[in-house]
Amino acid sequence: MKFGSHVSIRDGYLGAAQSAKAMNAASFQFFPKNPRGLTVKAFDKVDAKQCKEFCIEQGLVSIAHTPYPTTLTPTDDAKRRKVIVSLLNDLEIADTCGAIGTVVHLGKSISPDPLESYRRMIDMLDEVLEKWEGNCLILLENNAGVPGSIGTTMEELVKVRELCKNSAKLGFCLDTCHAFASGLWNGENWGEVLEKGNRLGYFDHLKAVHLNNSKYASGSGKDRHANIFNDGFIKENHFDSILTSKLQADIPFILETPKEKISHQQEIELLNRKWSTKS
Repeated sequence: MKFGSHVSIRDGYLGAAQSAKAMNAASFQFFPKNPRGLTVKAFDKVDAKQCKEFCIEQGLVSIAHTPYPTTLTPTDDAKRRKVIVSLLNDLEIADTCGAIGTVVHLGKSISPDPLESYRRMIDMLDEVLEKWEGNCLILLENNAGVPGSIGTTMEELVKVRELCKNSAKLGFCLDTCHAFASGLWNGENWGEVLEKGNRLGYFDHLKAVHLNNSKYASGSGKDRHANIFNDGFIKENHFDSILTSKLQADIPFILETPKEKISHQQEIELLNRKWSTKS
């Protein structure tokens, strides 16, 4: 199985891929640029292409994650323009690095009328994807809000994708902590989630999983990641239901877990020991 983790680009994009390989990871995630801002980055294309070549040689799969200020529901035109330019920059960097997709959170409610938020999302995605000609996908990630809040259901994700003019350039990233926090998945109902997702077509376009435990109970609406083993409310048998359910081959499972108690390398080793033999 393609277990990996988020890695730093402090030593460049090739350096990020090399650090993932040094951890015996089969996949990794990276920020294309400073995660705190939306400033366009004039990136080193040689370094990015070397990253892609290294990943092909080593069989590594990568995804990128947009900076934290990225939003699909900006409330003013200036922010909207800045996000669009930044997101196109993220896609170009990720594509040059060979990443299969760039993760973006679905969006936040900005109006008492939820349809206004969805309209803004779809309009923004349409504008970005009309300009984007590369292979890297935008991967819509489920939110961790309280049950019923915007961006938490597979129905929403699928419908937003369907309503976009360039839906072929969109995929999904499932965050297990977010799914648990929002009540989409309670640990015991993976069979129901899988059945519904297959019926909706969600899993046909699932390209990555953020593999995270949760510090809070299901339905809490709190996005606080915990380590996979013996650290959160999601138990090993709950993860077992996902990791043995034969999702698409070669899908990356990316850790975004804390590193204070256990390193990502150690956590990846434990994941491989327990689940890779079952895949």
